[in-house]
Amino acid sequence: MNIKTPRGKWLVIGLPYFWLLVMLLLPFLYLFQVGISEMEPGGGFYKIYRQGGWFLKNNFAPIWQDIVNGGTYRSAYLSSLYYAAMTAFWCLIIGYPFAYFMARARKELQPTLLLFVMLPFWISMLIRVYAIKVLFNDSGFLVTTISGILQGFGLIQDPLHVMGTPFSMMFGMVYVYIPFMILPLYSTLSKIDPRYWEAAADLGSTPFKTFFLVTVPLSKAGIIAGLMLVFIPCVGEYVIPQLLGGAEILMIGRVLADEYFQNADWPLASALAITIILLVIVPMMILNKYEEQAGELK
Repeated sequence: MNIKTPRGKWLVIGLPYFWLLVMLLLPFLYLFQVGISEMEPGGGFYKIYRQGGWFLKNNFAPIWQDIVNGGTYRSAYLSSLYYAAMTAFWCLIIGYPFAYFMARARKELQPTLLLFVMLPFWISMLIRVYAIKVLFNDSGFLVTTISGILQGFGLIQDPLHVMGTPFSMMFGMVYVYIPFMILPLYSTLSKIDPRYWEAAADLGSTPFKTFFLVTVPLSKAGIIAGLMLVFIPCVGEYVIPQLLGGAEILMIGRVLADEYFQNADWPLASALAITIILLVIVPMMILNKYEEQAGELK
């Protein structure tokens, strides 16, 4: 098939759009249908079109009312935004030096460093999170050793309790999502022309000033892309807070799961899920903008 023909062009363009239609738009429309439906007494939900008429219920109203009035949903949203922002921040602080080192390393060494970044993807995220749970267990080797040292110096009286705290949850989220920060940063930093650094050095700039006045501004597209790639999935994260976070840590993913599986209120849960989607539309638009800018650097 010749892709230069009109038929070939339409086929090449149409296949990705067909995939998006089937895998994204249709499930979203079905979710929206459930979100404006009513619950059946015995479970499940009524169809919005039945008995020759339309029966719609505004399940979004109590959600937005709860958010405005500072209820549970609002607390869950704010908590999710806070922990997602903190995860993105720490991924940037930890990941930027590593990405910078990768970009400045010898060309023959860079594929090996890139392999180390991608190695965690070869193992299930669930297994990695459970490994962190074992690592931070109160009776584990790491916690008992650190507790013994601190108690020996008289810094603490009681043994450390790490599991089920914001620290353990943040550690797990940063560990799982940091490759999503390093990869776009490395992609952007590796495209910077080394002559910019040479010119800055010739003009008398110190390495410290060159880094903050030359390297960081030129890598802005990678920074924004990495922040959004970490922030967006962290907002709706469920597995890591459930396994590593305590009961007092309220995340919107846990609230959504409770509405689906414990309260069995599918319409309200679907409306809540759509609200989460609306919440991350703006970050996704920002990500798309800076991905285009990063592509222009190639």
